[in-house]
Amino acid sequence: MKWTLPNILTLLRIVLIPVLVIVFYLPVPWSSLLSAAIFGLAAITDWLDGFLARRLRQQSVFGAFLDPVADKLMVTVVLVLLVEAHHNLLFTIPVAIIIGREIAISALREWMSEVGERATVAVSVIGKIKTTAQMIAILLLLYNTPVGHFPTHEVGVVLLYAAAILTLWSMLIYLRAAWPVMVGNQDGPAGPDA
Repeated sequence: MKWTLPNILTLLRIVLIPVLVIVFYLPVPWSSLLSAAIFGLAAITDWLDGFLARRLRQQSVFGAFLDPVADKLMVTVVLVLLVEAHHNLLFTIPVAIIIGREIAISALREWMSEVGERATVAVSVIGKIKTTAQMIAILLLLYNTPVGHFPTHEVGVVLLYAAAILTLWSMLIYLRAAWPVMVGNQDGPAGPDA
């Protein structure tokens, strides 16, 4: 593996995960602000590492693998923290949808790669909009303190539901794109649990 700036930024996102967890549980009044700041920094490095990889022509196989893993780890850990903090059914439903979709689409992409059809399930525009809504929702929910008359928690929950709906929509787009391969290749590779 070559130590490029984009790869270092991606690894930084992974290193920030335990830091964010510790800060989230600190019994101090500023823990929510610092948690949101750490997540915001991670979100910026997510955009920046991709931008720099393209701009500096430092794209790598390692970076292409690690970048989505770092994103999913950070988002999943933070969503679990938020469910624990706001333990109620209405909060848990969109989180379960988002995490469940990530697992399903990751498995679909892996299988499509095995059959040589990875490009069929490339990231869609809806997926990018979903990610934006999800990131803003998480930032607001981590901060969780009204800013003047702006209700951060309530807006965060609405955006979390919007992200969950977009998550289902993008999953349907991916499944529709993959469906011809799935039904047309009945003798394709079977997973270890098939």
